[in-house]
Amino acid sequence: MDKAKKQKKKVEARATRQARVRTRVRGSDEQPRLCVFRSLKHTYAQLISDESGTVLTSASSKGLCPEGVSAGSVAGAKLVGQKIADLAKEKGVKQVVFDRNGYVYHGRVAAVADGAREAGLKF
Repeated sequence: MDKAKKQKKKVEARATRQARVRTRVRGSDEQPRLCVFRSLKHTYAQLISDESGTVLTSASSKGLCPEGVSAGSVAGAKLVGQKIADLAKEKGVKQVVFDRNGYVYHGRVAAVADGAREAGLKF
């Protein structure tokens, strides 16, 4: 199997996992969905209300990480989790539903969750 076919299969498998999880995980205005996306260089998190179809707030590792901390690392992802929790508190949100967005719950995805929990979000 060549590299392009393998990559396509991997992307399709993640899309299948996303669709399966989205049937059960729904965000509301009181308890939004905390959605995590990870690229090769950065980590992103959004609070989404599926009822109103809006993004309440978002945070990313772009410009957030101090010097010496890589934006694509677990430490950078933990900072993103803390930042999204602080932004959620400003909006009056205390509890969220975690959406790992088809990724395995380890590494940067788990670090975002841990950082958000440490900063006071409940899920």
